[in-house]
Amino acid sequence: MIKNVSLQIRDPFVLPVKREGLYYLFGSTDSNIWGRGTGFDVYTGTDLEHCEGPFAAFRPGPDFYAEKNFWAPEVYEYNGRYFMFATFRRKDNELLGTAVLTAAHPLGPFLPHSEGPVTPVEWSSLDGTLYVDEQQQPWMIFCHEWQQTGDGEICAMRLSGDLRQAADKPVVLFRGSEAPWTTPYSSIKYQGQENYVTDGPFLFQADDGTLYLLWASFIHNTYALGIAHSEGGGIAGPWIHQEQPLFHQDGGHGMVFKTFENKFMLAVHSPNQTPDERPFFLEFIEEKGEWKTAE
Repeated sequence: MIKNVSLQIRDPFVLPVKREGLYYLFGSTDSNIWGRGTGFDVYTGTDLEHCEGPFAAFRPGPDFYAEKNFWAPEVYEYNGRYFMFATFRRKDNELLGTAVLTAAHPLGPFLPHSEGPVTPVEWSSLDGTLYVDEQQQPWMIFCHEWQQTGDGEICAMRLSGDLRQAADKPVVLFRGSEAPWTTPYSSIKYQGQENYVTDGPFLFQADDGTLYLLWASFIHNTYALGIAHSEGGGIAGPWIHQEQPLFHQDGGHGMVFKTFENKFMLAVHSPNQTPDERPFFLEFIEEKGEWKTAE
């Protein structure tokens, strides 16, 4: 396990750029991420233990559509440019949504690309992540928030080829209560019913081509990370959940990347309390169809 004790980051996301020999570390970097948003920083390093930065990857202009809750930036190389998918709380209706920003380089500066959030305007949605399928169709996988639905949803939505807008209505892949490892989140009640959180989806393919989906929820009010695989091979699923969580030491919002040595690594933050959250990197291993961390 590698833990960077000096960095306060939630929702860590690592972009390896092999031609530069650099890892770019993004995340929710405001010291109080529950309040006013100042932007997103990025750190760079030739390994996962030492880094340089912070560098200002995104700073909102005066006309930006949001001013608080700047969360979970993820950066992808797509069609020769870099695209950031990030969550913001809108000024006009106070709902969360995921927008797309773009830059010529991972260091930025990232500028708005979509017209506000790509997620439905009437939904409270967060943690959008990009997945491009075998037909080169881009998708956004995101959460329809439990505070609006009660039983949080993981949804998928086709995007236009330029990533500026939705190309279809979202479909529900599964709900938080469907996994065998989750328990109701009772710290806050939504309409007096049992609530299940869905948080931080991320898709990746194993070396054998199997499609996996990481996502976070709670076990007895403690933050945890689980994984599911697509039995049908594509985004539509059906999604089969691994029986036990991958990480349940009050951490989650995971993503998977490959090191320059071609090893799978899992990135999470832990603990889940501000301002103590720190990024963790754990070697990620598949054994007999199930994933686990090396430690």
